Amino acid sequence: MTERLSDFTTGTNTSATGSDSSDDVDTSPNTPEIADSRKTTEGTVYTVTGGDWDEVLADAVHDERIVMNLGPQHPSTHGVLRLVLELEGETVTHARSVIGYLHTGIEKNLEYRNWVQGVTFITRTDYLAPLHHEAAYCMAVEKLLGVTVPDKAQAIRVMLMELNRISSHLVALATGGMELGALTGMTSGFREREEVLHLLEFLTGLRMNHAFIRPGGLAQDLPDGAVEKIRDFIKLMNKRLPDYDKLLTGQPIWRNRLANVGYLPVDACLALGITGPILRSAGLAWDLRKIEPYSGYENYTFDVPVSDQADCFARYLLRLEEMHQSLKIIKQVVDTLPTGPVMVEDAKIAWPAQLTIGSDGMGNSLEHVRKIMGQSMESLIHHFKLVTEGFKVPAGQVYVPVESPRGELGYHVVSDGGTRPMRVHLREPSFVNLQSMPAMCEGGMVADVIASVASIDPVMGGCDR
Repeated sequence: MTERLSDFTTGTNTSATGSDSSDDVDTSPNTPEIADSRKTTEGTVYTVTGGDWDEVLADAVHDERIVMNLGPQHPSTHGVLRLVLELEGETVTHARSVIGYLHTGIEKNLEYRNWVQGVTFITRTDYLAPLHHEAAYCMAVEKLLGVTVPDKAQAIRVMLMELNRISSHLVALATGGMELGALTGMTSGFREREEVLHLLEFLTGLRMNHAFIRPGGLAQDLPDGAVEKIRDFIKLMNKRLPDYDKLLTGQPIWRNRLANVGYLPVDACLALGITGPILRSAGLAWDLRKIEPYSGYENYTFDVPVSDQADCFARYLLRLEEMHQSLKIIKQVVDTLPTGPVMVEDAKIAWPAQLTIGSDGMGNSLEHVRKIMGQSMESLIHHFKLVTEGFKVPAGQVYVPVESPRGELGYHVVSDGGTRPMRVHLREPSFVNLQSMPAMCEGGMVADVIASVASIDPVMGGCDR
């Protein structure tokens, strides 16, 4: 067998027949030294397979540009986002985004599920802010139903949304740090996010995609010991958040990578429909929690941080300050938490009707099954029809917006009077805010594209949905 092995020192075939390594190379004069170029909609694309790079560039001089795909499988594009950049040297002369790689058809799927089942779909759009989607969708359904949610459920919704805002901003900070080389910022951000997710898991049963906010209120009340755990979390975060100022805010490399990068003034924001931290970084204090309060936000004292720098560094500072304001709101919720039910009393809407959540997460606890199976045939029939068919929602259409971590998140919900939505459409801030990418990036350097996209903080699940 040894005589059939290749000689690793020369790479030639030392078998009985024998052959030289040059036998595998086509040395005919017609063989091109570089691969042929091909024309695409984005420009000329060269596949370099070993030729001289200088010759490739010389061949491209007539065009004086290079078209580069950044993504969709790139670690710095915040998910499956494709950026097509036209470059002259290191300068971006033209940029456009290509989306749709994470399309899930959630809006269409909602038409084939009853109103309560829809919650489990919309919570998977913006998977970094699922509770904001749950709240906005349920508020739209409740507006069509004409029901008023109990005060305790409203307060708990506010607390959950602010916890979700903190976890989302921590991911924006952590992923932005990773993409810009600040790896300690990345590990610290995800460390603090774990604290939020642990608390949300204790409160709702799940770390993400909770389906805890339901039409009419909440799936269940807060568990025993929730207030103490929330207070401990507030103490911990008040201690750790100032560390980000020590770690990043005064760090010269971090500041130089973000300051005067991704500039987008307020008039450009308004022209493009940009909301959230991007708009507030340009000087306009537009926050729906203040402008159009919902779920009792008018009862809490908090500030809306703004800046007039309109760059990536300002957006970083705003998100950091918004986490402090969210902690302030959460503390007020805990201090003034109302008593009473967390679901409307109408038994035809209240699903799962104040039941103890079972292992399936749907309310089929053992004690409830024993009750409806052994004591009341009417309860069994009602439970069966409520779960399988769902409740009917009066015909009409509404639009309900909330302030998500990325800006105005709105639900346009249309009902034809049945047990399922006729149409649900999202006004998703990631989709709208992504329009600002060319304005931020064109004329800047390739490295600044990474900082600009990180400051937009798009979540492609919500963008493509």
